Amino acid sequence: MQKIWTQIGDNMNIKEFQKHKNDFLTYIKLERNLAHNTQRAYTGDLNQFVRFWDGLSAKEKEILALRQVIERYLVSLFYKKIDKSSIARKFSCFTSFEKFLRPKGIELSLQLTRPRLDKKLPIYLSENEINHILDDVLPEDIPSKKPYRDKAIFELLYATGIRCSELVSIKMIDINFGNKTIRIFGKGRTERIVLFGNKAKKRLIEYIQKERKLVDTQKESLFLNYRNQKLSSRSVQRIIEMFRTFLKIGRNITPHKIRHSFATHMLNRGVDLRIVQELLGHKVLSSTEKYTHISIEELAKKCNNAHPLNKRLKKMNS
Repeated sequence: MQKIWTQIGDNMNIKEFQKHKNDFLTYIKLERNLAHNTQRAYTGDLNQFVRFWDGLSAKEKEILALRQVIERYLVSLFYKKIDKSSIARKFSCFTSFEKFLRPKGIELSLQLTRPRLDKKLPIYLSENEINHILDDVLPEDIPSKKPYRDKAIFELLYATGIRCSELVSIKMIDINFGNKTIRIFGKGRTERIVLFGNKAKKRLIEYIQKERKLVDTQKESLFLNYRNQKLSSRSVQRIIEMFRTFLKIGRNITPHKIRHSFATHMLNRGVDLRIVQELLGHKVLSSTEKYTHISIEELAKKCNNAHPLNKRLKKMNS
């Protein structure tokens, strides 16, 4: 039986692949509920592979099995010096596609090992930088048609640590101002509750009262553009980048860096790792543990500055 399955997968042509590809993309959208960005990325990955396959010579198309075409395509990415994280995602895409085909009696027999990614510590803003934007930058200072909205967006991202895609998906009905909680739908439409404080509550109410007119429709999105339509993730990215003008830094500010800042500052303040994991919506603890490296560095600095022996050394050298 295994032999028959392998033959079916190997003998698949581009037209048959296209049909299974479309079924797979429908599956990850409707049944697996993968995040919109993941759906878009997988669509691009599979379309790129089809173009690669279509670009092979007639002889190669004739003698190469689908499994071999996939493996040749992935190898070609390394020679093009594509970013490792992008290549790793393409590996994940094909692994998921292979699992999708298996119950249909199609075995690709792919033997893929994801490339090992270089560990990068999250880039984040200091508490002073965050506080400067939240406390010192006034709505009238912000070069925007909706300064109260933009300030509320920055405040809420930092108060909750939510992703940009999660922020733009918040509806009015998801917010409980009494309990200061928001129902968030994360990756794969997983649901969780996040908390926000009095300052974020104040910013949200200011925005709703002064700039957001559709307060009576509970199903409406919280953050709207000037056409009173749901704000896009790209618009939020531009809004956050705009706040860089208020800081003397040479790096970009993104919604994800605000998320990194939230996690790092919470751990630096002694919040339990499991609690931060829950607030961030991480499925596995290892995703949250990357922030502990930064926390340990901060702790080492504090200990180094506060330890009596080091203070004594400074006196001796002065």
